[in-house]
Amino acid sequence: MQTVTLNNGVVMPMLGYGVYQVDPAECARCVREAIEVGYRSLDTAQAYRNEEGVGAAVAGSGVPREELFLT
Repeated sequence: MQTVTLNNGVVMPMLGYGVYQVDPAECARCVREAIEVGYRSLDTAQAYRNEEGVGAAVAGSGVPREELFLT
């Protein structure tokens, strides 16, 4: 995955997976599959009402949290 270094020194993946309008019932599966194929940047928001699925997928992914970039 290509990355970019932000002005503050944080390294961010250049490609991310967004969960806007992802059905909460499908969100955990979708995010889990995105992580499995290599996504490391995930875009979520409280307003999307599917944060529980994102959290479950991240927690169960086996990928260390510090390797994931969440916005």
